[in-house]
Amino acid sequence: MKRAFVLLVLATAVLLVVIDRTLAPLAPLREAGATVYGTAQSAFGTVTRSFGGEGRLRALERENAALRADLLSSGARAAGGPAGGPATGSMSGPASGTAAVPARHRGVAAHVVGFGRGQKVTIDAGSSSGVVRDVTVLNADGLVGKVTWTGAATASVSLVTDAASSVGARMTESGELGVVTGVPGEGRLRLSLFDPNAPLKVGDVVETLGSAGARPYVAGVPIGTVTAIEDVPGAATRTALVRPAARLSALDLVAVIVPPPGR
Repeated sequence: MKRAFVLLVLATAVLLVVIDRTLAPLAPLREAGATVYGTAQSAFGTVTRSFGGEGRLRALERENAALRADLLSSGARAAGGPAGGPATGSMSGPASGTAAVPARHRGVAAHVVGFGRGQKVTIDAGSSSGVVRDVTVLNADGLVGKVTWTGAATASVSLVTDAASSVGARMTESGELGVVTGVPGEGRLRLSLFDPNAPLKVGDVVETLGSAGARPYVAGVPIGTVTAIEDVPGAATRTALVRPAARLSALDLVAVIVPPPGR
């Protein structure tokens, strides 16, 4: 029975991919597919995680994720664990920055249930949970990315390492401002500081600057740590390579910061 269910889910996934790649993308069709497939994924994940006594643990993880995101939305400061630590545990270890999120924003907890082409993942929470496009996704270690598409039961998240990603950044120690972009195919980030003479050293921590209205990015979320400084004589900016704070290759539990209805 379990094998048959797995085969059914896989067959449904293949069918949706074929339709999406061979036919003109139709929003209603994709929405319906996301509802069916996302619901099946969530149900299957719930069943499989229940074995071995993990069901209660997962429920507690979701509660912790939501509580942590709520703390961020209240502008609370939190102290977390080491950057780059396991991303599959409890979300109770918050980020090091101070979030600047408008009132009434809240956190929606979700699990990563699929990895797509490029630097994208699928989560098991969608519009029925209040998830909308262009909002922050994070985990206990730091920034994961932003939501780029939503269905009723699932959503697509573009990781911060995506080549098209661009995040306003602030150095935690010096306060210097810049931009962090994805480095194609390397799973790393490139930091460009606006001041070419800004102080910068290996080990410095970079966090989100924050967007207007907290969309797509809230402020004060760790982005990563500087691992190498690039020396480009005469450059208008100062650049460095950054290791993401979140282990993006081992994502599980995440939190989505969503605005109040109607925003």
